[in-house]
Amino acid sequence: MTFPSCTDDFIAEDGRIRIRDVTLLSDDWYVLKKTTFDYRRRDGSWQTLSRETYDRGNGAALLLYDPTRGTVLLTRQFRFPTYVNGHAEPLLEVCAGLLDDRSPEEAIRAEAAEELGVTVQAPRRVFEAFMSPGSVTERLAFFVAEYRAADRSEGGGVAEEGEDIEVVELTFADALAMVGSGAILDGKTIMLLQHAALHGLLPR
Repeated sequence: MTFPSCTDDFIAEDGRIRIRDVTLLSDDWYVLKKTTFDYRRRDGSWQTLSRETYDRGNGAALLLYDPTRGTVLLTRQFRFPTYVNGHAEPLLEVCAGLLDDRSPEEAIRAEAAEELGVTVQAPRRVFEAFMSPGSVTERLAFFVAEYRAADRSEGGGVAEEGEDIEVVELTFADALAMVGSGAILDGKTIMLLQHAALHGLLPR
């Protein structure tokens, strides 16, 4: 299963939306647009609105867990947007990355090898979500997969892409406690840890 692409033609075909103008604001790393459109409200009236959308492509995220030892494998890396919003420490996160014209399964297997040094044969897709639907088009596919200590190699990301990733192994109980204490602040990571807790993937 793949995600639909984000295009102006797609939204123009929707009977609730009439596009008036699309202005390209930036096409540097990713694409930022300002769109003025008419929106048909629930009462049938039309309202003219203007919104900015940031299109960075779709992505995938993966929680690797060892049910025998009760551990999870995370990354720790510096994130500039969180830095400028007052969080100077690197973030603890699950493995994740953009699809870049790959299927979600292909993308997350590649990211697990690059970031965590683990070869994942059969990641299991558990749900999908829009992470910041007020402004960012990105849609994430969420996966879980088991690993064993013997599966691990170096990892660390791709230096040429600016990645400087520390691989962190935590007990599941510690990871959940860090969500409660605010030591884990990344949304996708919190969602996958809570999924693991709800479905009993690991002992708590």
